[in-house]
Amino acid sequence: RFLVNSMQKINVITLGCAKNRVDSEHIAAQLAAMGYQILFDSDRTDAKIVVINTCGFIGDAKQESIDTIFEAVNAKNAGLIDRLFVIGCLSERYADYLREQIPEVDDYFGARDLSGVVKALGGEYNSDSTARELSTPKHYAYLKISEGCNWRCGYCAIPGIRGKHISVPMERLIEEAESLAAAGVKELMVIAQDTTYYGMDLYGERKLAELLEKLCRIKGIEWIRLHYAYPVDFPQDVIDVMAREPKICKYLDIPLQHISDNQLSLMHRRHTKAEAIELLNRLRAAIPNIAIRTTMLVGYPNESAEDFEELCEFVKETRFDRAGVFTYSREEDTPAYDFPDQIDEQIKQDRMDVLMRTQMNINTARNESRIGSVIQVLCEAYDPVGECYYGRSLEDAPDIDGKVFFRYNAVENERLAPGSLLYVKIREVVDYDVYGFAMKSDAT
Repeated sequence: RFLVNSMQKINVITLGCAKNRVDSEHIAAQLAAMGYQILFDSDRTDAKIVVINTCGFIGDAKQESIDTIFEAVNAKNAGLIDRLFVIGCLSERYADYLREQIPEVDDYFGARDLSGVVKALGGEYNSDSTARELSTPKHYAYLKISEGCNWRCGYCAIPGIRGKHISVPMERLIEEAESLAAAGVKELMVIAQDTTYYGMDLYGERKLAELLEKLCRIKGIEWIRLHYAYPVDFPQDVIDVMAREPKICKYLDIPLQHISDNQLSLMHRRHTKAEAIELLNRLRAAIPNIAIRTTMLVGYPNESAEDFEELCEFVKETRFDRAGVFTYSREEDTPAYDFPDQIDEQIKQDRMDVLMRTQMNINTARNESRIGSVIQVLCEAYDPVGECYYGRSLEDAPDIDGKVFFRYNAVENERLAPGSLLYVKIREVVDYDVYGFAMKSDAT
């Protein structure tokens, strides 16, 4: 990964969530303006400078960040790179410890200091700039609408890392989205730690619905996808605009974490089982074809066998279109760290496996019900091994959901461009993915 020969190239390696990716892209744009060529996560690069944007959320993510730092340190000790910077959430949580334990890193900058690397390399950071150097394929991008979180759930370190909820001014987001559209972006993933809280700090009220309406007016943007919506006080006007606006994907990522009232209370989630069910029913009534993704957390302190069984039954009955399952990670500086009745690691893993199998059965059944239907697909790329294209439907977000593989009867030497919208008739299902044939293209 660290084969190098040019001072003018910087390898920016981003770990963790899409919110980190956006931070890296903003930093990269300012470094590019200084004359550097930016390389993202290449297996082999010729960059003499490496920037690692770390995740410090849970144990596995922290370990991946540490391993990546040591890989770069080894490359530096071997003379393959000259300068190494570590930024992001791990630095925010453990900067003093990291400086002591890994002094080979030139400097550490926290998640709240995006200017640090730019200044360290002799530049002046422009905090008003909306410029991005995209690390995603050019047809989709993430739009981070706020930073931090006010909820302080019992297991979560994010408020301590990222601070309180801070909304990005709406006019700046529109400017950024217009720039992304001009660069060829067709799909916007709207993200934040809690998207539905957007605007409370700036405008005194929730403004996500208004923001979505304005994003829908941007020429060139075809799909808008909403991630990470906290279930408490879910705004009805957001449901209304999702139902009304054709550009907004009928897809919602709404992490519920659990359904047992006992666990929800201990998690400090501020909603009950009944309230979660009411919200899901309201969403499905207003948007009958909505695909709902959720996240569940198993093995939280004091999770009884009965709590877990209640969760399993809820997942079976609710039949989420997409779901992720994680085991509880005991994180210092969170309320749950000192809770009694911590759950054995093997029990956590066993419960995750059971719930994942349950969800996979639901996914398979849902996909099989799509056989024979025609769905709109955003083309991602051509797979030369399978001799077919692949893309995503309105129900599928990048990296976390399934793919649509399809054949396309093109004229000789014609290739579908990434970002092309077309229609695919589904013929087959394999696990989380579906296979079919393109019916027609859609130039829009």
